[in-house]
Amino acid sequence: MKNALSLSHDHLDQLIERFPRGVFIDGTLGNGHDSHYILSHHQFKGLVVGFDIQEEAIIQSKQRLESFASHQYLLFHASHDLLDQKLDKDKFPFIHGAIFNLGYLPGGNHQITTHYDSTYRAIQQIATRLVPKGQIILVIYSGHRQGADEKHFLLDQLSTWSQRIFHIAYTDYLNQKNNPPCLIIIEKRK
Repeated sequence: MKNALSLSHDHLDQLIERFPRGVFIDGTLGNGHDSHYILSHHQFKGLVVGFDIQEEAIIQSKQRLESFASHQYLLFHASHDLLDQKLDKDKFPFIHGAIFNLGYLPGGNHQITTHYDSTYRAIQQIATRLVPKGQIILVIYSGHRQGADEKHFLLDQLSTWSQRIFHIAYTDYLNQKNNPPCLIIIEKRK
């Protein structure tokens, strides 16, 4: 059985094949692995826009992405909930996919984590620009207090979203120890 991260990449592959020239958001750049994954896809000809609040993450991501043309990605040293301020709606009215790995920077300061309030604002902003069949992919690491709070808050909020507009799926591993990451997929229906 695949873990949440592998499943998230399966969804990214499907999105890239559906929208090869799309705009994709990496809401939590971290070490740049998801952005690199998207840019490395043989069909991808679009744009990746990445956000992270940690300068260390921006530096590591730039290094990881330096083999790609600079016009293929934009990186912002900013919170993902500043998306509407950083990404002009007139120039970028549509978003085709987004991925978030929620928690803390692997190998970084574990005191610096994503927070449910800013994450939810970012998800709402992306959802307003999401094209039909576009997806927001959330990999949630809940093995620490802030991660558990974020998971529960997002599940509570997203369960209220209209089923006429969005399909929202949730995958968790019920019999696994140490709180493995779970996955939420939000797909816009229309």
